[in-house]
Amino acid sequence: MENQTVVSEFVLLGLTHLLVLQNPLFVLFLLLYVTSLLGNGAIIAVVLAEPRLHTPMYFFLSNLSCLDIFYSTVTMPKMLAGFLSGQQTISFAGCLVQLHFFHFLDSSEAVLLAVMAYDRYVAICNPLRYRLVMSPQTCLFLTAATWATGFLHALMHTVMTSQVHFCGPNLVYHFFCDIKPLLSLACSSIHLNLALLNFVTGSIALSPFILTLLSYLYIISFLLLKVRSQECRRKAFSTCASHLTVVSLFYMPVLDNYLIASPGSPSERDMISTVMYCFVTPVLNPLIYTLRNEEVKSALKKFLNRKLYP
Repeated sequence: MENQTVVSEFVLLGLTHLLVLQNPLFVLFLLLYVTSLLGNGAIIAVVLAEPRLHTPMYFFLSNLSCLDIFYSTVTMPKMLAGFLSGQQTISFAGCLVQLHFFHFLDSSEAVLLAVMAYDRYVAICNPLRYRLVMSPQTCLFLTAATWATGFLHALMHTVMTSQVHFCGPNLVYHFFCDIKPLLSLACSSIHLNLALLNFVTGSIALSPFILTLLSYLYIISFLLLKVRSQECRRKAFSTCASHLTVVSLFYMPVLDNYLIASPGSPSERDMISTVMYCFVTPVLNPLIYTLRNEEVKSALKKFLNRKLYP
């Protein structure tokens, strides 16, 4: 098939045109990136090192930390380089790669949050069958299905975007190659692209979100109606509160950005939403799970003591 693409590279216009803000923003986002790497890396290391954390819940949590590290890395280094150089150029192929991995990790995280909600549902509402239902084989299958779903979803958008004809201009009003701002530069029909973005991406976002809500509605009703022990209720609510906080931080900006897709440059609100789930959420996730979870805090202290005072 003949390649009809005329544009060979794009210019990412970034978060701001004001040169005076470039250096402060570089420092701010560098700190966010380093904090995300250290926080999520610490969770992965602690889960691997502590045998008592070798349970389905922490297995999925370590997968979430992996996703958050990769998620930040897809966009952050390129944006940081742009703050220093003043201009971010990216080749057409590089743009497609960035688009693919961004949506791969984004949709994988949406599915993983639903899997984590299901894990909590089984643990709280059916504890006697928990080990049987959430066996190591089941956990591996759910994790593989999560990553595969994200990969195939992203591959669809990457292939469809690669078939679009770009003939100029090449200025992308965003800090990375996302689908909507790219489609606003298209010279060919994008009706199918938008239809897939609305239907498939909407389904990938909404289906896990609905499953997560249903899981927690059932958990809450089970705890209120069938659990008499206040201590058991408190412990269950504490665990669920961490996950619900993470779900809220992830889904609110994602649904706002992608639920109704239309071509055009992103608004300031879209930019803020994207910054939230790209950079802020991966920083907050380790803090939320660490501060509200006594097991993780205890294991982290033990892990640090062993490393600092061998």
